[in-house]
Amino acid sequence: MIIVIQVHTRITYLRHLIVSLAQARDISKALLIFSHDFYDEEINELVQSIDFCKVMQIFYPFSIQMHPNEFPGTDPRDCKRDMTMNIALKTNCKNALYPDIHGHYREASFTQTKHHWWWKANQVFDHLEVTKNHSGYVLFLEEDHYVAEDFLHVLNLMQKALPEQCPFCNILSLGVYDKTINSKTYDKFLITDWISSKHNMGMAFNRITWQQIKSCAKEFCTYDDYNWDWSLQYTSQKCLYQRMIALVLMGPRVYHLGKCNGVHHNNIECNEDQIIGNIRYRLKESSVFMFPSNIQSRANESLVSLGRIPDLRANGGWSDIRDIIHCLQLCL
Repeated sequence: MIIVIQVHTRITYLRHLIVSLAQARDISKALLIFSHDFYDEEINELVQSIDFCKVMQIFYPFSIQMHPNEFPGTDPRDCKRDMTMNIALKTNCKNALYPDIHGHYREASFTQTKHHWWWKANQVFDHLEVTKNHSGYVLFLEEDHYVAEDFLHVLNLMQKALPEQCPFCNILSLGVYDKTINSKTYDKFLITDWISSKHNMGMAFNRITWQQIKSCAKEFCTYDDYNWDWSLQYTSQKCLYQRMIALVLMGPRVYHLGKCNGVHHNNIECNEDQIIGNIRYRLKESSVFMFPSNIQSRANESLVSLGRIPDLRANGGWSDIRDIIHCLQLCL
């Protein structure tokens, strides 16, 4: 199993993720690929200290850190986020002609995440010597995730279930955001349209799905949304020959730690230790349901969500022609 982890700067979360990975059964058979958009000696040493499986690191070469005063970073001549287009044109700032759907100009810290995700996927499937011929699934995690001890075991069961249970499914999802899940559903799954806000955590797909996604690079790279997952959902609905259908595990094996800070979170009253403690407690309480011998569809619910896709509403932040061109060039 190839596991790709997108890393920025949140080393505290990353430490917890690595601890959880170390405790997972069969992790010694996996390859961990840490993909960075920020070079930090402490993070580098942390990753290099891993001795429980094979590890490699890759570094997004067009990071803000490497280009602080030029695109893809922030050029001093760029328009300010909240400038009106009239003022932008009068000041002749560099991207005056390209405000997003909400009238705002690009912010490099937001666009970088989508660029990084797209670059990382292209690298793993098409360019890295050790992975470019891999025919199996690739699991995508982020620095603020936390995995259960049996996540690889269950991921293997999900793959084995596909031929009979869902031959048309093309993506697997190990993490869910529903806080009301009962531990007794730990061996159950649903079949549903892949929805970015629900199924973007701990997702896995293979080369066949990737080739379909990559063939729709134009849709992914031109959609005016700085979120890679919302862009992926748009691509699925508007371009893919077969939209993305997910086999979703109802008992999550991937959890989200980064609720206190991040791109979409900045809660100063949030208690990180409490979040991590709650997840560990939940996993301990559910340990009796771990390592099921097989997984099965929850009765009468396996197909209930197909076709119930929410209306797409782009979040903006992705209208600068430079971002679009750069994104398209990343898959060459």
